[in-house]
Amino acid sequence: MRTQAPPLLPIFRSQAQAELLTWLYLRPGQTFSLSDLARRVGSSVPTVHREAERLVESGLVTQTTLGRNRMLGANLGHPVAEALGRLLELAFGPRQVVAEEFALVPGADRVLVFGSWAARYAGEPGHLPNDVDVMVIGDNIDRVDLYAAGDRAQHRLGIAVNPVMRTHEQWDDPSDRLSAELRTRPLVDVCVDEKDT
Repeated sequence: MRTQAPPLLPIFRSQAQAELLTWLYLRPGQTFSLSDLARRVGSSVPTVHREAERLVESGLVTQTTLGRNRMLGANLGHPVAEALGRLLELAFGPRQVVAEEFALVPGADRVLVFGSWAARYAGEPGHLPNDVDVMVIGDNIDRVDLYAAGDRAQHRLGIAVNPVMRTHEQWDDPSDRLSAELRTRPLVDVCVDEKDT
């Protein structure tokens, strides 16, 4: 089966490769087993195994053994590690950075990325987005906390992060224009506790 390059940044051979590299390079110094990585990046173990073999061979990913598990991590000593980490953070990092920063917003029950970044992530062709739109759903969310999370995410990503919020009632209301419109477009559901998984 032929794999396709990810529309967000088609220099990678597949979406699985980009997701794997992003997970590892945005968590420097940590290692993960193949099955753990497959779960975290949403790919099968055989797919992650194939991509890991290529990345270990190239030297971009390190491999150690812990019991019977192969543990993989970002090779921070590779000559391109710093540049690759930054590139991954810009192109694929919004999902993880938004998860980490908006997890700190009290009352945030659900976080969605929408707009052009979500469309590219879902496979729609187009230019690399110059901003990230974030919908936070929850009751009693303080706007100060919401915008502070947006500012932190924007600082880390180096591109604009535009947070908006809806209560559960507004999100479920079919007459709410924004909520209704977003339901017709690509959305990336971000778990607010993803940073701890």
